[in-house]
Amino acid sequence: MAVSYKKLFHMLIDRDISNAQLQKMAGYSANITTRLKNNTYVSLESVEKICRVLNCKVDDIVEFLPDDDQVKK
Repeated sequence: MAVSYKKLFHMLIDRDISNAQLQKMAGYSANITTRLKNNTYVSLESVEKICRVLNCKVDDIVEFLPDDDQVKK
């Protein structure tokens, strides 16, 4: 399964919060911001920090997508 953080970035735009502001508020490193932008693995601990700051649930910011080979089956 692939992961997408598009929902998170849409939420940030809607709330007028920059990536740098979220990073500071949630207390995670710039590396996590890069991972979010690249839709790569981010620890549940980091996702939890983001959800606490934004007062949202995991499924409000993370979407799991089937891999291409799973779609063909």
